Amino acid sequence: MSNVTMEATTMLPILKKKLAFLSGGKDRRSGLILTIPLSSDQTSMEELSATLDYLLSIPSEKCKARGFTVIVDGRKSQWNIVKTVVLMLQNVIPAEVSLVCVLKPDEFWDKKVTHFCFWKEKDRLGFEVILVSANKLTRYIEPSQLTDDFGGSLDYDHCDWLNKRLVFEKFTKESTSLLDELSIINDGDKSGSVDKEKAAESALLPSFDPETVLQTGHELLSELQQRRFNGSEGGGQGGPAWCPMDEELLAQPQVMKLLDSLREQYTKYQDLCRQRNKRTQLDEIHTKVMQVVTWLQGPGSELLKTQQAIGDSMRAAQTLQQKHEEIESQHSEWFAVYVELNQQIAALLSAGDEEEVVELKALQQQLSDVCYRQAASLESRQNVLQAAQCFHSTTQELSQQLDGLLGMLCADVAPADGASIQQNLKLLEEKLQTVEAGLNSLREKGTLLLEQMCSQPACSPEAPESPVVGQQDNVQQIQSVMEEMQLRKQRCEDMVDVRRLKMLQMVQLFKCEEDALQSVEWLSELLDALLKTHVRLGDDSQETRTMLDKHRKFVDVAQSTYDYGRQLLQATVVLCQSLRCTTRSSGDTLPRLNRVWKQFSVSAEERQQRLELALNFHTIAEQVLQQECVDSESLDEVDSSGKTLLDRLTMPIIFPDGSEQFFGSPSDTATTAEIVRERLLLVEERRLLLQARLQNDEKEEEEVLNGQECRLDVIGEELSEREDEDEDEEAGQHDEDSERATQDR
Repeated sequence: MSNVTMEATTMLPILKKKLAFLSGGKDRRSGLILTIPLSSDQTSMEELSATLDYLLSIPSEKCKARGFTVIVDGRKSQWNIVKTVVLMLQNVIPAEVSLVCVLKPDEFWDKKVTHFCFWKEKDRLGFEVILVSANKLTRYIEPSQLTDDFGGSLDYDHCDWLNKRLVFEKFTKESTSLLDELSIINDGDKSGSVDKEKAAESALLPSFDPETVLQTGHELLSELQQRRFNGSEGGGQGGPAWCPMDEELLAQPQVMKLLDSLREQYTKYQDLCRQRNKRTQLDEIHTKVMQVVTWLQGPGSELLKTQQAIGDSMRAAQTLQQKHEEIESQHSEWFAVYVELNQQIAALLSAGDEEEVVELKALQQQLSDVCYRQAASLESRQNVLQAAQCFHSTTQELSQQLDGLLGMLCADVAPADGASIQQNLKLLEEKLQTVEAGLNSLREKGTLLLEQMCSQPACSPEAPESPVVGQQDNVQQIQSVMEEMQLRKQRCEDMVDVRRLKMLQMVQLFKCEEDALQSVEWLSELLDALLKTHVRLGDDSQETRTMLDKHRKFVDVAQSTYDYGRQLLQATVVLCQSLRCTTRSSGDTLPRLNRVWKQFSVSAEERQQRLELALNFHTIAEQVLQQECVDSESLDEVDSSGKTLLDRLTMPIIFPDGSEQFFGSPSDTATTAEIVRERLLLVEERRLLLQARLQNDEKEEEEVLNGQECRLDVIGEELSEREDEDEDEEAGQHDEDSERATQDR
């Protein structure tokens, strides 16, 4: 596009009509294919001519030399218009056209007339014109180079192509103009004249933003390269992707050349701007640095010198803190300027000359020293105020704690119950511990405040470090507050010792009363357990003996509980005398304890007697059941012991007040009695067995005598038969010996 005289923007409405287009397809001679899609509407020859002029201005001369193949799509148009278009090609592009393919409709035009007309005009036109149907167009052009309108596989988007042309022309126009402006600016800086420099400064800003133009060029170049090197679905036998704006159409080389030139000029322009900015920044930085230093060493330092008090209360310290925050706010504005200046100086140091570096480092050092010194003074003052607030806050809190403790000590202690007294005593101890912790915290905060005050740096290097005016008063104030709180805490401790002793005695009194009542309840529970659950008497002597041992231990536990309750009641009497108060426990607890103990004693004695009776019964019953020979007297003794035990089980327990109580439920008593009766039944069976055995013994003696007589008769018969058998055997043996002797002879 070396000689482009037309722009797409000036004829955008005409180009949008798509009267003609370069699809990017090529014929077999590598010539570009120009397509003229005639429509059924009347086509303006002027607009078509303008479109062709614009399209033919795009390809390079080398590309034009290969010739064009023009496809005139007349399937929707009339013959006279097609002929007019073909003849118009002679005037627009006579030398560039190699072949014109006119697409005819299926059932239209006179073939002979049309063929004759084109044949007659062939020499005058200078190019060959053929009339062909759409399905036979592939005889002259490969399908991969035809768009889908002609049965090909080549993709072409006219709107996309037009948009890219607009972007390309816009970039070309802007970049060319920008290159001219940057060249003038860069060349004008070489004069060195002050007037020229000032004039150039006013013209440092070009008409277009270089960054935007470069970005547009890079995006356009990326799009062109992507379209060129990506594979195409309709690209034929593995051929490269086509693009209607590729190298042959002068788009990509033109963009690359403009980008290279633009980057070169823009780099020079940036260097020029940096040099000029650096020259102006040095003066501005020096001025701003002196402004910051002057204010910090002057008004800023004076503000800090006037603020040295720490206040005598929390509210006063908060007021001082607000004033200090106002001072910090004023300083923060200058510190922000310092940060900005420091960044600017650092940026200039990285690319400055040797003389500039020395000057900048001196300014930077001066600025940093003043700012850091002032910041340290502000931080130290802030630390002092924070420590003072903590000290006053702790003092106020400790004073409130001491007042609360004193009010608790001055109130009378009403002996409500042991738990409330214990709670009050615990609360008293907690308050005392809180006061102790608060006093320790106050000492720590006071020590920290004194250290912060003593470590405050001087506001300026010219003023030597000296005791701050009023600092001694602050120290005395802090020490007096800590001493006062120590005295108040000591007085409260003395009162706490007296109150603690009295409350401990009251706690002990209520504890003794509660434990005495608890011992009555325990003893009642033991009595209840004895009457309700201690019912069984054992299935044998071993089990009964074990139960008897457990019962004795059970009684020992109850005895210990009773003795413990008596001792507690005696202790309550002594404590009441010491505290000069009466207790309700001495009136009814002791009678209750004695009454329950007497009931338990009677029940335990009855239980032990029953277990002893059961042990005696099981012992003699087991002896009778284990012996083989038992006399009737032993059986009678077991029977008597069992009946006595059964009679005892039916008897109730009579308490000293005349009331009666049974062991367990009737079913429990019945179960225990059933075990005794089963033993008695076994003994009765033994008695019956003994009687039957005596009768059987008499019968057996008679049967033995009769059996012995019969046995003697049988033995005599057996002896006679055995003698006869012996005689027969001897006779047979004699006959055998005689036969053997005869045979030997």
